[in-house]
Amino acid sequence: MKKGKFIVLEGPDRCGKSTQAKMLVNYLIAQGKDVILTREPGGTETAEQIRQIVLQPGLDVRPMTELLLYEASRAQHTQEKIIPALEEGKIVICERYTMSTCAYQGYGRGIDLKIIDTLNQIATLNTVPDLTLVFLMSDKYFVERGEYLFDDRLEQEDRAFRQKMRTGYLEMLASTPNAYLIDADKNIQAVQAEVRKLISEHHII
Repeated sequence: MKKGKFIVLEGPDRCGKSTQAKMLVNYLIAQGKDVILTREPGGTETAEQIRQIVLQPGLDVRPMTELLLYEASRAQHTQEKIIPALEEGKIVICERYTMSTCAYQGYGRGIDLKIIDTLNQIATLNTVPDLTLVFLMSDKYFVERGEYLFDDRLEQEDRAFRQKMRTGYLEMLASTPNAYLIDADKNIQAVQAEVRKLISEHHII
C-alpha cells in the first residue's frame, strides 16, 4: 500500500525540469523529508541501459519500437524503484513519467493514445502521481538553451514535432487530476516558488 508521495515533473526538453527537481529535493530534505530523485527513461541500472538505446543520436528506432522501449524502461523503474520507495513512505520526485509518453509518442509520433494508455497502465501497475507539474516554455528558449546542451535523438526533432507535443501537454493538463501548468519562461527562482506553493497546497509537506 502506498504511504509516500509521488511527484512528477513533466514537459519538453530544456524546460528546466532537472534544475527545478534538484532544487525541490534540496528544499524537501531541508524540511526533514525522506526524498529520492529519479528520472525516465532510466532510474535503475536496467532502465538506464534502455535509455542509452532510445536516446542515442543517429540510431534508427521506429515509433512503435521507441514506445515499447520506453514502456519496458518504465516497468523496470516502477517496480524496482518507485513502488518500493512509496511503500516505505518516501517522497519520490521523478523527471517525466506517463504523460511524456503520451506527448512524444502519442501526439508527436501519432501512435494511438489508447494503445499508449493501456501500456502505461501495464508498465506502472496503475501507479499514478499525487502531483504532476508540467513545465512549458516558448520555443525560442528551446533554441537558445540548446546552444549549451548535448542533443539526444528526441531533442533533434523539428519545431513541428515540438508543437504537436506542446499541444498534447496542454490537452492532457485539462483532463489529468492534480496536474498543473508551470510557466517555464519565468526565472528559476520564480518557477521554484510556484513549485513550492503547489507542494504546500497538496499537503506534500
